[in-house]
Amino acid sequence: MNLARPALLSGLDLVSSAVVLVAPDGTIHYVNAAAESLFDLSLRQLAGGAVAAPFENGAELAQLVIEARDNQFSRKRLEMVLRRAGREPVPVTCVVTAPETPESPVVLEFQEIDQQLRVSREEQLTAQNAMNKELVRNLAHEIKNPLGGIRGAAQLLEPELPGADLREYTRVIIKEADRLQLLVDRLLAPHRRPHQVGDVNIHEVLEHVRSLLLAQYPQGLKVVRDYDVSVPEFRGDREQLIQAVLNIAQNAAQALTAEIATQTAQIRFRTRVVRQVTIQKQRYRLALDLRVIDNGPGIPEDLRDRIFYPLVSGREGGSGLGLTLAQTFIEQHFGTIECDSRPGHTDFQILIPLP
Repeated sequence: MNLARPALLSGLDLVSSAVVLVAPDGTIHYVNAAAESLFDLSLRQLAGGAVAAPFENGAELAQLVIEARDNQFSRKRLEMVLRRAGREPVPVTCVVTAPETPESPVVLEFQEIDQQLRVSREEQLTAQNAMNKELVRNLAHEIKNPLGGIRGAAQLLEPELPGADLREYTRVIIKEADRLQLLVDRLLAPHRRPHQVGDVNIHEVLEHVRSLLLAQYPQGLKVVRDYDVSVPEFRGDREQLIQAVLNIAQNAAQALTAEIATQTAQIRFRTRVVRQVTIQKQRYRLALDLRVIDNGPGIPEDLRDRIFYPLVSGREGGSGLGLTLAQTFIEQHFGTIECDSRPGHTDFQILIPLP
């Protein structure tokens, strides 16, 4: 049997769910890349073998294939648990599609239930974040024009006031107007600045951020490198990526006040290449898995689902824009950013497609 990926079938590798084609004799004819990843077995290992062979409960799959071939149903969807010796059981949704002709294969499609929940949650969060950002941008535009008028009026009024104590009030107005103007500019900045695309070495980005952090925190903070040197360069906006990682790392450092005082603070930059990953509903062969991990107190539970919302901050005096901007910059690279946090361990994960 030719085990190369035929051109007509290789398109299945772009599908995020695991697909298995079962020949009329009950043997596996083809599996896509997602199935190889799910079963931890290659096409070469699986092709030509009985569909039941890789699994302890494979008889259930074999029976479904027989029923499909006997036209007992045209399409059937069920939940099951795939069991392999020495491996953790994998709960999946299985869709069985009967063959159109006696010579056609039965199609088995599997999707991990945990992955389904994650993709659904990712879609909901993306939609909610997009709505929140659009609302904030609209508010920023509405604030911008009257803000300039308020500042201008205060400047004109200042020389007309008789006493220094009264002029102090106009200076407060001007100062606060400038502060709000800066905030508005930061809200609008990601959508004004053109995307400057070039070849990016992610480790150069991380080294730059690391040097900035250590200059800001020369004592008490350890920034650990955990790099996968096989990560290839990719096309992206270097400055945006620096700002995204810096915003995350600075938030982490600011949360590590107590640990810095006791010389135990640590931030870890970790890079890996991951294969066959779904990002924003698109399947990619390779992706960068970048982690920024700290040993701080963790994000308060009531903020964890809102940390990427604009103007939400867990720190007194924080603008609540750092993580919002980081998310915007990562999404402009077709990536995602997620956070897992508990006391003593906060892990920001960035996934970006690789060529």
